[in-house]
Amino acid sequence: MSNPSDLPPLAYEEAQFLESDPARPLRILAEYLEPLERFRRAGVHATIVFFGSARLKPGDRLGRYYEEARELARLVTQWSASLPEHVHRYVVCSGGGAGIMEAANRGAHEAGGKSIGLNISLPREQHPNPYVPRELLFEFHYFFMRKLWFAHLARALIAFPGGFGTLDELTEILTLAQTRKLSRSIPVILYGPQYWREILNFEALERHGLICPQDLELFEFADSPAAALKILQRRLGAEPREMPGFAHSQLRRRRDPNPPL
Repeated sequence: MSNPSDLPPLAYEEAQFLESDPARPLRILAEYLEPLERFRRAGVHATIVFFGSARLKPGDRLGRYYEEARELARLVTQWSASLPEHVHRYVVCSGGGAGIMEAANRGAHEAGGKSIGLNISLPREQHPNPYVPRELLFEFHYFFMRKLWFAHLARALIAFPGGFGTLDELTEILTLAQTRKLSRSIPVILYGPQYWREILNFEALERHGLICPQDLELFEFADSPAAALKILQRRLGAEPREMPGFAHSQLRRRRDPNPPL
């Protein structure tokens, strides 16, 4: 009779296997299912996502945006807390790191609310900021799974000045909205019109016929926390709470090229 200590480990306890290429689908699935369960336990149904540079700090040339993201997150958290119980309570969500991400989590914390940090493991390690509660701090390996969670519960997106990462995240949401791949509208606010109009010439895209005129209506500009909050209140209102509050991808059936007679 075999000694239990001589038995090989169970497959799901075998670290070498779980870190191997064949187990990649399991790791991807874990980055979906583990956050799903934690959001369920925390009662998180709807988020307002803050994007922006990790490099912005108070006192820098663009440091005003840190303070304004902090103030806007505080206002959003206070507004959310004032909403009736039967409607969505909006939770501030950031990428969990420094700069604008820290400012958003900090503002929510200062308003007495919880917030979310979707951190990502990078070669130059991105350290989580100290304002995210442990139960809502996530560490991702896969960028695409992290971006899925940004979109999955989002009711609105606020993009502060940022670099490649912010542009990637922003244009992903705009593309989903443009192509109607989401089952609900997600208001997009570009915070800091002077910055965004210099970085992205949206009108040129429309003039060259690369986007439609109505695509320019997929986003709005704001240049103060009060103005951004008014847009959120106008666009979101008091939506009845739903379980779960996911932004599902809309399934469109392909037409059969050879339909039966």
